Amino acid sequence: MKTIRITLEGRTYDVGVEVLGENAAHAPAPVAAPVAPVSVAAPPPPPPAAAPAPAGAGTPVLSPMPGQVMKIKVAVGATVATNDVVVILEAMKMETPIAAPCAGKVQAISVKEGDAVSESQVLLTIG
Repeated sequence: MKTIRITLEGRTYDVGVEVLGENAAHAPAPVAAPVAPVSVAAPPPPPPAAAPAPAGAGTPVLSPMPGQVMKIKVAVGATVATNDVVVILEAMKMETPIAAPCAGKVQAISVKEGDAVSESQVLLTIG
């Protein structure tokens, strides 16, 4: 991941950018963070991360950033295709669609709408 600095309308942002290969699939949009210190209340401690799935138990769908689960668009047992939107996260007042990394059936959903999630937390598992 590379970090670049962008100035827009007089405000400077450091943006993390993932460099993908020529054959790479859809990637989530980068999230800009202001460089200037911002006075905010301390965030609540992140919830404990879900235990990793045992080998062969399916493909976990991970949160790419800290945020809040706005909408879960699938149910356990639902069949999904690669790149189907399965969860909508809110981070920095932006809605971010989270896509299925593979095709299969939803085996488990590890979060509920309204939950705060941390980066790399398991949202659901596809098998």
